[in-house]
Amino acid sequence: MTAPLIEARGLAAGPRERPILHDIDMAVRPGEIVTLVGPNGSGKTTLLRALIGALRPSRGRVVRKRGLRIGYAPQRLHVDPTLPLTVSRFLGLGRGGRAEVERAAGRTGIARLLGQQIAELSGGELQRVLLARALTRRPELLILDEPTQGLDQPAEAAFYELIEAVRDQTGAAVLMVSHDLHVVMRASDRVICLNGHICCEGAPARVSEMPEYRALFGPGTRGALALYRHEHDHRHDQGGPA
Repeated sequence: MTAPLIEARGLAAGPRERPILHDIDMAVRPGEIVTLVGPNGSGKTTLLRALIGALRPSRGRVVRKRGLRIGYAPQRLHVDPTLPLTVSRFLGLGRGGRAEVERAAGRTGIARLLGQQIAELSGGELQRVLLARALTRRPELLILDEPTQGLDQPAEAAFYELIEAVRDQTGAAVLMVSHDLHVVMRASDRVICLNGHICCEGAPARVSEMPEYRALFGPGTRGALALYRHEHDHRHDQGGPA
């Protein structure tokens, strides 16, 4: 089996007495698309932050391939609408030079937007720009935090097709967070269901039949999250918010 690009080993994050995440063992290997799914507050963004080094685990560790290049696209970008910042200049703020900016813009279909102000972009355009900026680093691993948040379903489907195309063109692995299971299950090689810990994981077709997955998402919900708690989660709830 190919060595992982990045992996978590016994990872916990948050206060030791009530961690947001605990007992996380997972890995991402070259070229695969892995999607994290789970309810709000399940620790998806916390896990991404721990993996990229923005958050120090309270237990366990993160192991990265030596010299691993990571491209990261955050959940949202707050830009002062009065700030004069074009797409071209924004992309140039990364580590990539002009050639990398143009290559990333071509791959994500935003070449026509390079002269436009960031504050004037639609939601779908901004997500493509964030993806392009992540690509300017020539990443071996793309980490995307809810890249389709706020998009309608056709725009979501188009964006996931773009991610697959980028993976095929660059060979980069992708780890992303999403809530839309109806679309994600078709676009992922592997799905990890998270709810403070890993409830289940595997190929989409296999995971969709698992009782843990059905408890999280319910049958026939087309991706809408159902209420789900393990016994330990009920105990946490009784002690206050996690």
